[in-house]
Amino acid sequence: MTLAIPEPVSAVVTVDPPVLRPPQLSALVVARNEEAQLADCLSRLAFADEIVVVLDRCEDRSREVARGFTEHLVEGAWEREGPRRNTGIAHCGGAWILEIDADERVGPELAAEIRAVVAGSPAAWHLIPVDNYIGDRLVRWGWGASFGRSAHAGLFRRDAKKWGDQRVHPAIALSGAQGPTLRARLVHHIDRDISDMLRRLDRYTSARARDLRESGDIGSFGANLRRIASRFWKCYIGRRGYREGPYGFLIALCAALYPILSYLKARLEPD
Repeated sequence: MTLAIPEPVSAVVTVDPPVLRPPQLSALVVARNEEAQLADCLSRLAFADEIVVVLDRCEDRSREVARGFTEHLVEGAWEREGPRRNTGIAHCGGAWILEIDADERVGPELAAEIRAVVAGSPAAWHLIPVDNYIGDRLVRWGWGASFGRSAHAGLFRRDAKKWGDQRVHPAIALSGAQGPTLRARLVHHIDRDISDMLRRLDRYTSARARDLRESGDIGSFGANLRRIASRFWKCYIGRRGYREGPYGFLIALCAALYPILSYLKARLEPD
């Protein structure tokens, strides 16, 4: 008796192609000649689903540094802050965007809170509180009035934020509901020392002067003179800069001088 042995049946396994899901969270960094700080900033953003770096007229190793962390580079030349930031936002693929600068650092506590917010928040944008450092000194009180920020709308859905066209401190248009301010704080190395702070005041007022001249309305000497007292009071008393001692006084003084210096440059200096 001969037994017929069936031939083995080859199994056919069908493998579906992987589903490519869009990133949930994009981290956006805008930089110009920031090779000294960029690596430390980008190394703390691994919790994001993608990192997008906008390189504006970089003449140092910023591009090489950025390529060590991401392939999503946007290179170009923008004279104004708002358009280059809007370009960066447009290149982000995430439903949510975390927008920070090269001199800012996201710690583990803030990173975990951001992921939790992104996973469950029904809001369109959230403020992130900021800890500003002058050198190694934490200076928490007194910031504001166009010379520093104690919080900013750094976490938002991709269609919720648009920057204005001004050269310095461009206006921000936010749409949708505001969510609760985050608890963990962003670390901002705002100035290296007092000389760095004064150089920043000089840059800001020069850029503001160009905006004023282009607007056709630079204001009046008297109005800007009166703002010295009101802005100093706002920062030193209202924002409790007095708690920082001499640093709080210096911040309030720079904030107070910002409008009058911008006006004088717009009026007296050639464009």
